[in-house]
Amino acid sequence: MSKVRVSAVSYTNTLPFLQGVKASSVMEMIELSVDYPAECARKVITNEADLGIIPVAALLKVTDPMIITDYCIGSDGAVDSVFIFSDKPIAQIKSLRLDLQSRTSNGLARILLKYYWKNQVDIVWEGDADAYVLIGDRTFGKKESVPYVYDLGHFWKELTGLPFAYAVWVANKELPVEFVERFNQALAEGVAHPKDVIAELPHYPNFDYEFYLTRSLDFNLDDRKRQAIAKYLELYKTLEEIEKAPIK
Repeated sequence: MSKVRVSAVSYTNTLPFLQGVKASSVMEMIELSVDYPAECARKVITNEADLGIIPVAALLKVTDPMIITDYCIGSDGAVDSVFIFSDKPIAQIKSLRLDLQSRTSNGLARILLKYYWKNQVDIVWEGDADAYVLIGDRTFGKKESVPYVYDLGHFWKELTGLPFAYAVWVANKELPVEFVERFNQALAEGVAHPKDVIAELPHYPNFDYEFYLTRSLDFNLDDRKRQAIAKYLELYKTLEEIEKAPIK
């Protein structure tokens, strides 16, 4: 069997997965690259990788996506690494700058603005804006430095009553059963000991890695998170339809 090309994320939230994979004999079966979320998605979409942990919005872009493991990057409420940061209250913002690194978090921010806060705003990718989406390690220790901070995992649960899955392990083709079983077991071993990755991480003031890895994040892809993925994609597609609709 040729090696399976695997794309993983470089953020702290994926390190428990990576520690499990790297400690497992499954490493002999893969070619591993480490990227940011949007790049993981691009590689799976374009068949530059066979398997990746990709933002759930990218499921709509993959031909015949196969979620092949029991694990995800998820939360049941606040996640502490997916935010809207703002200089003013969310009801007063008129523009939002998106994060180039994650389609899912951008979609989640826009869903919440439309359906939870009921605020229609201008969307920009660069330049000045009243508020901006920021995800991952770049948010660590930043909450105290910004006037208004909105954790998108918290507000998603307020809107839907559901947990959330930000990224899932997706293959773009059928993979050998033996590989899938060994890969899933490697992930299980990694997330069973998430605190083991902390010693090598940089220090951020006012950020608790142990709380983040053991309480904020929930790595299990259970039925309620699958419901959340379906709900998110349903709402996300309404944003896509709005974008494509002619201006009247």
